[in-house]
Amino acid sequence: MSHEFANVSVQAVKDYWNARPCNIRHSTAHVGSKEYFNQVEARKYFIEPHIPGFAEFDRWRGKKVLEIGCGIGTDTINFARAGASVTAVDLSVESLKLARKRADVFGLSDRITFFEANAERLSDFVKPEPYDLVYSFGVIHHSPKPENIISQIRNNFILPGSTLKLMVYHRRSWKVFWMLFQEKLKFWDLDSVIAKHSEAQTGCPITYSYSRDTVLNLVGEDFIVDQISVDHIFPYQISKYVKYEYDKEWYFKIVPLSIFRRLEKRFGWHLCLTATAK
Repeated sequence: MSHEFANVSVQAVKDYWNARPCNIRHSTAHVGSKEYFNQVEARKYFIEPHIPGFAEFDRWRGKKVLEIGCGIGTDTINFARAGASVTAVDLSVESLKLARKRADVFGLSDRITFFEANAERLSDFVKPEPYDLVYSFGVIHHSPKPENIISQIRNNFILPGSTLKLMVYHRRSWKVFWMLFQEKLKFWDLDSVIAKHSEAQTGCPITYSYSRDTVLNLVGEDFIVDQISVDHIFPYQISKYVKYEYDKEWYFKIVPLSIFRRLEKRFGWHLCLTATAK
């Protein structure tokens, strides 16, 4: 894996996500209200309907879940609702404020322990102990050295039989093609192009992307990969989407749903991996 971003500071990443926590604008309701959180969840899973199936929330009832990069807590809450005991960590103070508020609003604070933490040094913040599931969706590719996070997981937070569920961005995706088109085909500067356009707020300091082969190299030989797949192409006009209107781009309107789903499975933005620790 290239270390294009290895010298970018963790503080720069923290500042970026503090300025605009992920999905914070998924609702027009009063931020922090029950209505707000319900709307955020509905919008997230409407746009990314593969997440509940990937996370398998109900599978972890009575189990211990470590979520690396909880953001404002949408998946966190659903693990807790399903009956898991959740340890949730994030780098962003502002994200954690909302995640904690969310747990309070839904009466789940007793099931979730939150930590502000740099996941590359996770054991400095969270007591090392084994978890049944370590879950990280769309997070570790924003850290300067993602391999350090995997090392932390492997050495401190799993036992043989523990499950790792990981989503990272897919380098060979429709979204990357779109980014290149926006940036006049700057193939020679692809990592910077992807970082610039990877999130709703442009200019993310770090965004690595992976192929199936490179994500397997990232995870390493201490895991047995159970499933690896790609999913998620965003089909909506962004100018309308930000106004909470769901009008597809003209070229996606004419594509039959069955073909669109095939495209997602080949050129989706989300590269999802489930593995079992040896």
